Amino acid sequence: MQMGLAPQSFTPAMTSAQTHKTKTYVLLFLLVVLGSVGNTILSKGMKDAGDLDISHFASLMAGAARVLTSATIWAGIAMMLGFMVCHMLVLSWADYSFVMPFSAIAYALVPLLAYLFLHEQVSTARWIGIIFIVLGVVLINRTPHRTTPQGDVPGTTT
Repeated sequence: MQMGLAPQSFTPAMTSAQTHKTKTYVLLFLLVVLGSVGNTILSKGMKDAGDLDISHFASLMAGAARVLTSATIWAGIAMMLGFMVCHMLVLSWADYSFVMPFSAIAYALVPLLAYLFLHEQVSTARWIGIIFIVLGVVLINRTPHRTTPQGDVPGTTT
């Protein structure tokens, strides 16, 4: 019986490449959802807070008080902070040229959320544009999520 088996000798069912791909897509999903829902909630909170008048100091302070005491606005801010954390994490292991176009799916989700929850009108032309965005994301998704090997950044030497 061997006592000193290294943890690497027990290979998991999922390979490192599969794990990398899975965590990338999970974070991209969270990034899109947190960003879209966070912005929608933030918009709702700001609309509920009313127009902000910045012409006089007293009205500016009253508006700031309404904003800073709104639970809805704070929920939106928390979601946007979660979005930022996911964004930074996914950018640390996937190419920017993959992450940013993929995250454009939020441009499709935001009008849908605005239509459903904020009761905004979305024109037919905008829905057609959204379809093009989704098709573009699908096209981009067909490329590898890391186009440069780790540590092989052009213009650097090792």
